[in-house]
Amino acid sequence: MKKILISDKLAEAGINYLNEQSGIKIHIETGLNEEGLCKIIGDYDALLIRSDTQVTPAVLHAAKRLKLIGRAGIGVDNVDIPEATELGIIVMNTPDANATTTAELAIAHLMSLSRHLPTADRSIRAGKWERSKLMGSEVAHKTLAILGFGTIGRIVSQRGLGLKMDVIAYDPFVAPEIFASLGVESVSLDELVMRADYLTLHCPLFEKTHHVIGSAQLAMMKKEAMIINCARGGLIDEAALYDALKNGRIAGAALDVYENEPPVNSPLLELDNIVFTPHLGASTTEAQVAVSVEIARQAVMFLKTGEAVNALNLPRLSAEELKKAHEFMNLATILGKILVGLATQPLEKIEVALFGRAAEVAVRPVSVAALIGVLSGNVSTPVNRVNAENIAKRQGITLVESVTQESQDYVSLIKVTGHCADQSITLSGALLGGRQPRLVCINHFDIEVVPEGTLLITRHDDKPGVISAISTLLGNANINITRMQVSTADGLQQAMAVISVSEPLTDALLKQLCGIAAVHQATQITL
Repeated sequence: MKKILISDKLAEAGINYLNEQSGIKIHIETGLNEEGLCKIIGDYDALLIRSDTQVTPAVLHAAKRLKLIGRAGIGVDNVDIPEATELGIIVMNTPDANATTTAELAIAHLMSLSRHLPTADRSIRAGKWERSKLMGSEVAHKTLAILGFGTIGRIVSQRGLGLKMDVIAYDPFVAPEIFASLGVESVSLDELVMRADYLTLHCPLFEKTHHVIGSAQLAMMKKEAMIINCARGGLIDEAALYDALKNGRIAGAALDVYENEPPVNSPLLELDNIVFTPHLGASTTEAQVAVSVEIARQAVMFLKTGEAVNALNLPRLSAEELKKAHEFMNLATILGKILVGLATQPLEKIEVALFGRAAEVAVRPVSVAALIGVLSGNVSTPVNRVNAENIAKRQGITLVESVTQESQDYVSLIKVTGHCADQSITLSGALLGGRQPRLVCINHFDIEVVPEGTLLITRHDDKPGVISAISTLLGNANINITRMQVSTADGLQQAMAVISVSEPLTDALLKQLCGIAAVHQATQITL
């Protein structure tokens, strides 16, 4: 008999499903603090939670029988995943179960903004009849601009097309054919904000997307445009949004998420041309039922068959195989991170080739590790060996693998090639002494690099004075060069430099570097 503890409220449909399963016994006890959870968790094989239960190291070490933690929903910030992994406990979530609900809230906000519904409601309650003041606009044939084209963004696009809107989207990690297959035009971020009548955000929040909509983007928008955020607080610079709304640079906004929740004392609360909801993205009966039933099904499937759907930390190798492949997997992840940093367009295909002794390890874990490097930090879902392939497919990325026992200049070599619409980038890596990762080639340039910290990669004319100009610029900015490698390629008049720097360059400094006459391209990558 497998025992499941449910420590947060789940919908009745999920509870009923579990009660119907043979060999499964459930116990429901909500509101437990760490001490209370530690006292009882040792008797259970699985723990099903929402966002209230805090699964700390103390809880995990008290869970002597625990094999699974199932989160009914997406976020797993309340679970110590590294510690769970260390203890062999699988963590899984339900990433797509509430996607429709969140997408529909964005559409509801769009309609609310277009017809001034909250203002109209307040007006009637105040005994007024302000028909002329509350003149709205149709959404048909307007441009719906979607920032982020994952599961939720794609549902929003279909709803928008159903409303006869012109739908455009920006997502640098989705291949062009995905947009085309859904009847959506892929555009740049600048074009997205400039053309938008309604701009709706559906991307994850991480360093690259923090304040992705700031004063510069808001200044590009039409004065009649409106912006909607049902994704994550922090995607919009709220100070810049306040300024744009107050001064009429855009017409309106609707927010379901905020940089600080609840948004107490936010100056945005003073404005009339903005609509607020209290983080209701997943708050529908259907969504609560969907996530509850889905996590119940996933838990039962794992406990009965061992199949882990939506697992976030499940290795696919035996301990012996994992140990043998570990250093090659680490190298492949590094190459994937560098590859996505160098790519200027969405990657459509990734080729992973193992040569020499590298071909003696299983190729799939190594190629999946390269995918992890490409995807990590660029999608909302945590990426690992279990879900990397599915996420890559969803982003329109094809994976191709090959192995050969023949050596290519190095005893062990990994090549990772990324193909975009009109660009291919090949990176080669080797293990120095069988353990220390090295980047040894970028396209035609043989260049041995220690891949760590912040790397500055330049393409420049092969002539005197260029390296001096780059070094002077960095020195004047008080940025130290810790390593530098320069390479030329036969038949090319250009050189490549890979510079390890003491700290990341600001956007302004990177722009100055690109402004050096002989420098054709400069890319910064932080590993």
